[in-house]
Amino acid sequence: MHSALQPAAQPCFILAPGLTSNRNGLTRASCAHELRRAPCVWLARRRFPRQTAGPQHDASCLVPSFHRQELHRQRVVALSRRRTKRTAPLDIVAERSDSGNAQAVSGTQFQQEATPTGAPGKVYDRVVCKFGGSSVADAERMREVARLVRRQIELSRQYPVVVLSAMGSTTNDLIAAGDAALYEGIVDSTVVRNRAYAVCDALGLDREALVDPLLMQLDQLLMGVKFIRELSPRTRDYLVSFGERLSVRIFAAHLLYNEGLPARAFDAFDVGFRTDSNFQNAEILEETYDLIRSFFERVVSNQTLAVITGFIAKDNEGHVTTLGRGGSDLTATTLGAALGATEVQVWKDVDGIMTTDPRLVPNAIPVAEMSFEEAAELAYFGAKVLHPVAMQPALRFNIPVRVKNSYNPEAPGTVILRRESATMDRPVTALSVKRGVQLVDIVSTRMVGAYGFLARVFACFATHQLSVDVIATSEVSLSLTLDANACDMTRQQRIIKELQQIAQVSFSSGRAIISIISNVRRSSEILARAMKVLHEQNIEVQMISQGASKFNISLVVHNDEAITAVRALHDEFFHCSPSASNGTSTSATAAAAAAAAANADGVRVAGAA
Repeated sequence: MHSALQPAAQPCFILAPGLTSNRNGLTRASCAHELRRAPCVWLARRRFPRQTAGPQHDASCLVPSFHRQELHRQRVVALSRRRTKRTAPLDIVAERSDSGNAQAVSGTQFQQEATPTGAPGKVYDRVVCKFGGSSVADAERMREVARLVRRQIELSRQYPVVVLSAMGSTTNDLIAAGDAALYEGIVDSTVVRNRAYAVCDALGLDREALVDPLLMQLDQLLMGVKFIRELSPRTRDYLVSFGERLSVRIFAAHLLYNEGLPARAFDAFDVGFRTDSNFQNAEILEETYDLIRSFFERVVSNQTLAVITGFIAKDNEGHVTTLGRGGSDLTATTLGAALGATEVQVWKDVDGIMTTDPRLVPNAIPVAEMSFEEAAELAYFGAKVLHPVAMQPALRFNIPVRVKNSYNPEAPGTVILRRESATMDRPVTALSVKRGVQLVDIVSTRMVGAYGFLARVFACFATHQLSVDVIATSEVSLSLTLDANACDMTRQQRIIKELQQIAQVSFSSGRAIISIISNVRRSSEILARAMKVLHEQNIEVQMISQGASKFNISLVVHNDEAITAVRALHDEFFHCSPSASNGTSTSATAAAAAAAAANADGVRVAGAA
């Protein structure tokens, strides 16, 4: 009986619960006896079968084989012996005797103390970990992310749910390949292919079986674009979806075959993500939450490490959609909300959310915690750490969101909580700046005491599909800001013509919005201190607006004064500059910052904006 289990002799088929026999006639009890005496109970192979059973054609459905060369057998034995020292649960795989297709089956665990608690098919105390494109840009970064995943397993004693973006600049490369096929008739996916091949080779994965099927579909799509001469928003969504789909398959295979973790790759639309048909910027439908919960109960057990694509979904017609740039954050928070996760971790390339843009203020510091409302205001007014809409599912279901740095995992990061849970004793949480905006002044003396003035003004902007950032209004006038890129000279002339019957309209370009994310209970103090600092720097504030949420005080200044203003305000509210720490007064520090900003650096940045 023992000789039948020797890898060098003949194939062995290990039984898992639900299988009563195999080709060697062994019973489950006899197999269990052999497993207790044999250290090598989990074998991996680098080469996958070309086709697998089931709807998911990826590494998650593959089962190792004993038909390996002796060198590879020795490598796997040594690897499995190292894994027996770990506390993370390992699944025993089985091969069905009645089918030629390989299939993964959950089995007995060796480390009983590491078994995650909770009823089968339910999710308890799981963490959703989202990693951006820079975090998985190449093989070395993927190895580091795998270490972070294993660290999370050790901390929570549960397999996390992992959400990935496309590797590095893959999304941009796919868009460029689509444009080349459309406008030049060139079908070339070399850049995308070479990146995927390089990562597979570096990780010791079989690129032919792992990524070639997707790359073949990509080439076919590009060929269709070339001959049909069409690249609609729907087709573009399908095109860019290949980035995330390649990413999760490679990373799941790395976890499974190199790290010994029971990882499975899933496309988000198979997990349950449903959206409307607003391609390139689709909105998630309410039914998504129930579909996700149902999928995890049926397919993803507590013994599975799910690796899921961010950014993509499907509409009810089965067409691939995307959630807009940065939509992977929304994927992660939606999963966390649907599953009732302990928290959602968003891993970026910065140490959390900073008090301001560190490229403008080098001594900016991370914010330990903030409310969802504060984070949303920062996202809308220039901070690019989180997707503006990503906080909504987490806020709705009260799921904490933690922003961490995959390049510096020891940094505590920033945790985003409900307003009542966040510490609100500080006057200012953070500063953001949005440059390159237009200030629009609309003045009318004909509408005094009459209704409908604002309605006609905003109907005009709605007709031209222009979104207003901030606004200040009185009985006969209002000032507002627009994105300069959205309102060109042609649109300006049309707006002036349409409103000339009721108002005089003037556009001023080269403006910037400075947003002070602050404590509503101390708004008077904040305004007094901010105006004093800006007055000392001779900076003219052209408009002030406080949003309905009361968390954001927005100031409009000239572009070329924005950096000076941000540096001076940062010194005033955070006192974290080196000179301040050495005892120099705040006003002196602000003056030094203003002098620096008035030099070539400030002019160059303003020109770029």
